[in-house]
Amino acid sequence: MIQSKTSSLRSFLGAKDYSISRQFYNELGFEESIIDAKMSLFQVSPQLSFYLQDYYVKDWVNNTMIFLEVDDLLACEQEIKSKNLEQKYKYVRFTEIKYMDWGDEFFMHDPSGILWHFGKFH
Repeated sequence: MIQSKTSSLRSFLGAKDYSISRQFYNELGFEESIIDAKMSLFQVSPQLSFYLQDYYVKDWVNNTMIFLEVDDLLACEQEIKSKNLEQKYKYVRFTEIKYMDWGDEFFMHDPSGILWHFGKFH
């Protein structure tokens, strides 16, 4: 275990079309900080964020998954789906909430194909 105090963990996500992905994550409600012409930081909260890059490798992006734990999954689903992102972005799609023994979740594919899990553990 790391002995130093930690403050965040950030992943790097690729984008098939960087401008579309930036627009998508802004509409989703994440806060963007532009780092340079080919990279932005998107924050869910001060401790939860990721880097979006103007870089695409199909096998990498198609195998990228992010799990975001939320405290109210139903409210999260309603908020996200109310934005009508499936109608605005060609490849974006959502599943219904699945209820399982370990917890509940629904999935979202972003415009590049990255699979997001929104979930709540029991």
